[in-house]
Amino acid sequence: MSDLQIRNLRPEEIALAADWAAAEGWNPGLSDAACFAVPDAQGFFVGEIDGEPVATISCVNYDDRFAFLGFYIVREGFRGRGHGLRIWNAAIAHARPRIIGLDGVVAQQDNYNKSGFQLAYANIRYGGSVAAPPAPGDIVPLDTIPFALVEADDATVFPARRSTFLRAWINTSGHVGRALMRDGKLAAWGVIRPCRTGHKIGPLVADDRAAAEKVVLALLASAGGGQVFLDVPAVNREAIALAESFGLKPVFETARMYTGAIPPLRVDRVFGVTSFELG
Repeated sequence: MSDLQIRNLRPEEIALAADWAAAEGWNPGLSDAACFAVPDAQGFFVGEIDGEPVATISCVNYDDRFAFLGFYIVREGFRGRGHGLRIWNAAIAHARPRIIGLDGVVAQQDNYNKSGFQLAYANIRYGGSVAAPPAPGDIVPLDTIPFALVEADDATVFPARRSTFLRAWINTSGHVGRALMRDGKLAAWGVIRPCRTGHKIGPLVADDRAAAEKVVLALLASAGGGQVFLDVPAVNREAIALAESFGLKPVFETARMYTGAIPPLRVDRVFGVTSFELG
């Protein structure tokens, strides 16, 4: 048996991990790979045997306190040989001593628990076909909002500052952002992007369901309707009600887990998760 060689994926190679994720049914965005390389280009790994990729993983360091793990995939035919554990250990070593988060498949929750991850809550992907609605009149393009407002609002719902990533996510070609202002304050904002199948909305952050709904309507209008997916924390009942109000149905579920304590977050304001791969 040839030995597994582990190395960093170069930024232009991260598309490989996205392709494998697509094959596993995770439906990544068309431009996700380019955005994912922004916060930590050294956080993506590939395991190769005789130059052939057989395993991938990412563990992106957002700052000196927090990292997020994703793209943990071993190709069928190479599983059960210890390759997964070796590349897992390489990714974890890259992140230490940071707290690490992940969105794992529910079936692997016990294994992640053995590695020190504790369940925070479930995230549920809702999906379905939606007709293009008229856009609400009081919604504005997200890139017209001072970035400092978006950055500060995001800090209430994510465990680390991710300014460079947010800039890339908002400004990437094909990504459309919309926002709602109330009394000079940012009440809701979100981004929709084209994926291998349909579109995904994420992040979607709002003070309340009514504000979130207006942003969703504007995002759907920009995309022209069609297949749409929204990943929502199961603990946010208003987010679930919003998804169901558009006729979306559960597609699958993940376990949001962390290796330690994170700052208090306003999960009640998270109506759509940015990405299961990067948090």
